[in-house]
Amino acid sequence: MIGSVYVVTDPDAPHTVPEQARAAARGGAWAVQLRDKTASDAELARLARELLAEFAPLGLRVFVNDRLEVACATGADLHLGQGDGDPRAARLRLGPDTLLGLSVETAAQCTRIPGGIAYLGAGPYRATATKPDAAEAIGTEGLARIVAASPVPVIAIGGLTVGDVPALKSAGAAGLAVVTAVTRAPNPEAATRDLAQAWRQA
Repeated sequence: MIGSVYVVTDPDAPHTVPEQARAAARGGAWAVQLRDKTASDAELARLARELLAEFAPLGLRVFVNDRLEVACATGADLHLGQGDGDPRAARLRLGPDTLLGLSVETAAQCTRIPGGIAYLGAGPYRATATKPDAAEAIGTEGLARIVAASPVPVIAIGGLTVGDVPALKSAGAAGLAVVTAVTRAPNPEAATRDLAQAWRQA
């Protein structure tokens, strides 16, 4: 279930968030994450419900970023950053079928992964403008160290493009998460499809 292409939406991109999500779905992503620090819980919940109704029959997962209440209210999956709350408490609140992802920046953080985490988002792989407050880039070697230390699948994130796929696979990543490579592409659906095809063929 976990792997291949995971698209994180960008409310400031040229295409609307629903357009980004639907393009990612058509292009073959396995998951879409709704990340919007300024949207209200009500706005995010409304969009999550809309996309869940469309995507659930396709087997595509819908995550919300950092919004435990929205995940609990809608049944969406949840991704937490290191400073986004206690993942143990979140796991207790979420339903048994809800996936919970957690961001990590170092291999040392992998020693403190609680039970019930479905995957780790490891990065940033390289510096990225979409998250200027991110930690120092980990590169291929740092990603490989995290993969080796992680008890669960690892998804790389941070400034990734289709050209990075072979290195990510060689480091043991289960997949890649992208923002700009899809959301700001002229054709987000085609960009997702290219990433998914590259992952299959690497």
